[in-house]
Amino acid sequence: MSQSPYDLVVIGAGPGGYVAAIRAAQLGMRVACIEKDHSLGGTCLNVGCIPSKALLESSELFAEASGGLAAHGIRVSGVELDLDKMMKRKGRVVNALTKGVAGLFKKNGVDHLVGKARLAGPGKVELEGEESQTLEAKRILIATGSAPIELPGVAFDGERVVSSTEALCFENVPENMLVVGAGAIGLELGSVWARLGSKVSVVELADQIVPGADRELAELLERSLHKQGLRFRLQTSAQSAEAGTSGVRVSIKGPDTESHEDYDVVLVAVGRKAYTDGLGLDTVGITTDERGRIPVDSDYRTSAEGIHAIGDVIAGPMLAHKAEEEGVAAVEKMAGVAGHVNYDAVASIVYTFPELASVGMSEDGARSAGHEVKVGKFPFMANGRARCAGHTEGMIKIVADATTDRVLGVHVLGASASELIAEAAVAVEFSATAEDLARSVHAHPTLSEAMKEAALAVDGRQIHM
Repeated sequence: MSQSPYDLVVIGAGPGGYVAAIRAAQLGMRVACIEKDHSLGGTCLNVGCIPSKALLESSELFAEASGGLAAHGIRVSGVELDLDKMMKRKGRVVNALTKGVAGLFKKNGVDHLVGKARLAGPGKVELEGEESQTLEAKRILIATGSAPIELPGVAFDGERVVSSTEALCFENVPENMLVVGAGAIGLELGSVWARLGSKVSVVELADQIVPGADRELAELLERSLHKQGLRFRLQTSAQSAEAGTSGVRVSIKGPDTESHEDYDVVLVAVGRKAYTDGLGLDTVGITTDERGRIPVDSDYRTSAEGIHAIGDVIAGPMLAHKAEEEGVAAVEKMAGVAGHVNYDAVASIVYTFPELASVGMSEDGARSAGHEVKVGKFPFMANGRARCAGHTEGMIKIVADATTDRVLGVHVLGASASELIAEAAVAVEFSATAEDLARSVHAHPTLSEAMKEAALAVDGRQIHM
């Protein structure tokens, strides 16, 4: 079965794919978006960003009610965890948002097709699903996302050795849990289960948590999470895991020791890999790089005429908002509009408590890139709003070029860091200077005043320290 050609067929309905499909429809294209099942929103919405944040919010409230409110003069007793209800709430959040995507498709005239897609040659996509068919398209956009990486010797079994997908759906709180990998996913889910009562240990092969983050703030975050009960071992790896009926025996190798330890469950969170299985890239002559990603040019075009790719299947950080912006830029370029993504202004966030958010270069990274830098810092302990809220951990750190004063990077550790980083992203996007931030009026009392003070501190003239 065939039909008149689409202007664009998008393979994958995650953040990159569905946003690209909607933007393309806004630009007047006839668009179809294919997802392998009925779950619009991809990994992010269904088993990633959204459900994990729902559990982070719920578990943080549980921790507050279990003891964190006493300093505010609020006495709470008899706090109990209803994990089943917490999970059902998470499900309602996800379902509401997936229905929202379906509504946006309907509003914008995007055809939502369900099934497994495979490239069948230039301008052709085979769809195997409820109604198998061959679609013809002037252009094809691959936005199939990524999948968890499995460690050699520590194979997923879905019950005792799990990926982030299963760790979002435990029916009971594990008594003790090992997290392999101290990146965003491992720390966030480790935090959830630690707050709910699990004894959580984290091993990380690198010499700091959140590898690649500003070292100073990463070390402060480690101390904070340690106080919350998480136990860290750096430069340490899981060598093997043997699952049984009641737990998992894990072989763990550190710098000087090797041990065998027992856990109820092991979460492997060492990263993700591009998902291109079964796409038929070979039928159009596309080859992947050494990490399985699809090479593209600055317009997101692959080596095959008329085929583009965005998001986790191409180089760059595997972030939902990065995929969204690439999706918009890719289809705008197809339409002759000036699409644009400034990769220096793509923020990364760890949604623990406190949160860690960064945009641009770290202090070490800026120096390695040849910049002479000046740094301004301001602690939340000296911020009035943070004092009122009782959230005084952390700081804002601004890295600026010593000659031009241009903001090279901003790093925030503290409550609402994920919101505060937006101002910094705008500063980086528009090549702002520290002086620009320092001269901008920030309302009082707000957490954002710490951004102004950190900018003032770049030249040693902060007021409230």
